[in-house]
Amino acid sequence: MNDETANDGEGAPAAPAIDRALLEAGRKLFAGPADFIWATASIAGLPPMHGLEIAFAGRSNVGKSSLVNALTGRKTLARTSNTPGRTQQLNFFRVGPAGGDGFTLVDMPGYGFAAVGKEKVAAWTKLIQDYLRGRANLARVYVLVDARHGLKDIDLNVLDGLDKSAVSYQVVLTKADAVKQEDLAQRVAEVERGLARRAAAFPTVAVTSSRSGAGVPELRAAVVQLLAERS
Repeated sequence: MNDETANDGEGAPAAPAIDRALLEAGRKLFAGPADFIWATASIAGLPPMHGLEIAFAGRSNVGKSSLVNALTGRKTLARTSNTPGRTQQLNFFRVGPAGGDGFTLVDMPGYGFAAVGKEKVAAWTKLIQDYLRGRANLARVYVLVDARHGLKDIDLNVLDGLDKSAVSYQVVLTKADAVKQEDLAQRVAEVERGLARRAAAFPTVAVTSSRSGAGVPELRAAVVQLLAERS
């Protein structure tokens, strides 16, 4: 990788140049300790707020757990499954040294279709909404969207809620390796146009592939930059 391009995997368009120091800082942070620390299916069971948190949200089976594993270089830190709705609670992971410059990563239940009853989906939805509204140390939500499909109505509903709650968020396209280069560039432009008038949205879209590794170093660097801005 060099400073001119940031395309390090098949199927992802070149990303804006990122400073080498940020890329290295991101690599070091995510190469350090990364441990599961907490899980809850109720708002009353949330852990005490400590340091900054970032959360991953997305439709069921969009690849949240796979991206968590790719970011941290682990294969089984977050459970992955071909069954939509496998993640049924808020899962908290501490990334970085316990007493140093780290953060908490929150893997949220997938929204939308899930292989469970409507009552369970409604309970997960309320849990997500209550968490987003009440977590003062939440630095940003990364909303994962399947690059093959783009923003769907259910994604737009979630973005509406984030805007109303004034929760900072950024869209991350996943599974970029499954989309042709020219189609992917069009999808990125399409999503960014959809975000242009959204008050809480980060203006640029991140593009990733957990399978090929494309965009993963850049996303790590973006997290490091965010933590520095919020610290």
